[in-house]
Amino acid sequence: MGRIMVYSFGEFRIDADRFEVARAGQALAVEPQVLELLILLLRHRDRVVTRDELLETVWHGRVVSDTTLSSRIKTARQLLGDDGTRQDYIKTIHGRGFRFVGEVAEHPPAAPAPAAPTAPRDRPTTRYARSGEVHVAYQVFGDGPARLVFAPGFVSHIDNYWDSPRFRHWLNGLGRLARVAMFDKRGTGMSDPVGSLPPMDERMDDLRAVMDAAGFGSAHVMGISEGGSLAALFAAHHPERCDGLIVYGGFAQFRHWHPDEASLQRLFDYVETGWGSGKSLPLFAPTVGDDPEMVRWWGQFERLGATPGACIALMRMNSRIDITGVLPGIRVPTLVIHRADDVLISIEAGRQLAAGIPGAHYAELSGVDHLPWVGDSDRIVEEIAEFMRDARPRETPERAVATIVLIRVGAEAALLEQALRQHRATRIAERPDGIAATFDGPARALECAVAVSRLLRARGIEHQIGLHTGEISLAGTELEGTAMNISADVAGHATGNEILASRTVHDLVAGSGIALEERGEFPLLSIRQGWQLYRIVT
Repeated sequence: MGRIMVYSFGEFRIDADRFEVARAGQALAVEPQVLELLILLLRHRDRVVTRDELLETVWHGRVVSDTTLSSRIKTARQLLGDDGTRQDYIKTIHGRGFRFVGEVAEHPPAAPAPAAPTAPRDRPTTRYARSGEVHVAYQVFGDGPARLVFAPGFVSHIDNYWDSPRFRHWLNGLGRLARVAMFDKRGTGMSDPVGSLPPMDERMDDLRAVMDAAGFGSAHVMGISEGGSLAALFAAHHPERCDGLIVYGGFAQFRHWHPDEASLQRLFDYVETGWGSGKSLPLFAPTVGDDPEMVRWWGQFERLGATPGACIALMRMNSRIDITGVLPGIRVPTLVIHRADDVLISIEAGRQLAAGIPGAHYAELSGVDHLPWVGDSDRIVEEIAEFMRDARPRETPERAVATIVLIRVGAEAALLEQALRQHRATRIAERPDGIAATFDGPARALECAVAVSRLLRARGIEHQIGLHTGEISLAGTELEGTAMNISADVAGHATGNEILASRTVHDLVAGSGIALEERGEFPLLSIRQGWQLYRIVT
């Protein structure tokens, strides 16, 4: 008998000649190495296929790790609805290899009509949300009961996500939990390019614009890697829009990603010489770092996500990220997920986040891959599902993080109020020592302080301005509490016509374009501590 090229078992049909796999007549997306592995096991299902045979046939004799082989076996099982416990189709013979144990029918090669496009290859429509003058690309998918907004890592291309079977599988898992909105941040992917990289204020605006465009009054907000810092800041500043916060592989301080300038420079060297080749994949997901198809897709992801110049500029901005000061002000249900041996972001980063956010649940998982859709990606979805199921109902928030601008000046309230509102002050209150205003972003508050100072100097009015980011009460009209008192202390150390900011503000305004220089350490009477203050250079 000639060589049989078509195998069927259960709902599945594998055509070795056409190199296709289908379930119930629907074509399935599968990585080439996984399909080669399945075909080899099917052809030799009468015996155990050894590890050496798999390496010779699937990897053509190249040396690969046991982790890589185990990853492909696991993916093959997932494709067939199997797992390592049941082993309905692929059985592990310990110390020897693997064997296909399902009941198989063989068929001669056929020439069926080309299959119509199928659901697994479909992808959501890309739309655009208007955020100021910028258009932000976003997609909405999934039919789960919750709502989820997904903030990506440092570069992204949401349409390219769906070209990776692994990524698609992970996204579909999220879609079973929630109606999901995901987006490319401005300056990356399919969103508008920008002349200068945006501060976190504008990125929070973009996230909010996507929520508005998707019709989400509130949602769980999830971020991975650098997107986790953005998600955390959004939850702190806008608790009324946040049903819960989920951070995977995130950090409060950039040093957990690149601990020193030499480490960051090595990344820049790669960007200058190899960006778009996909050769950085082992730095993000070592278990698939030698998979040719994944390397090809990752190279495409790099090229579509950002230009080399934009990537370097973005990482320069990210290198100044430090959101430690706002973590205590996050008052929404929070889940922090981190892999214990994450090759990119140290485990200390996840532990620091969870320890700093009141009441946060911390899930430390096994694994080395930073990319959540590589490795045991289903476990991550399971953690998210459990968190969403068990999270307490969202309550009306009583407090939120804001940046306070306190202006010590004489009777110029009417003049100042107009200028403050032009810069989107959220609350304004007159005080015996001047006027105070709150803002939902520190960079916006700095820009307003600079504009107000110029206005007052032009009129010959002496003033002192102090800024601090901290928790404020959302009740009432008065601005009171520790954050307000710190702002007053900071303003009290300013000399004539000077703007001073606390260290918390300094750490949050990367990318704002406003220069700050150290002014020294000063005692803050309201908290009885010495704090480093910074002078805004105007």
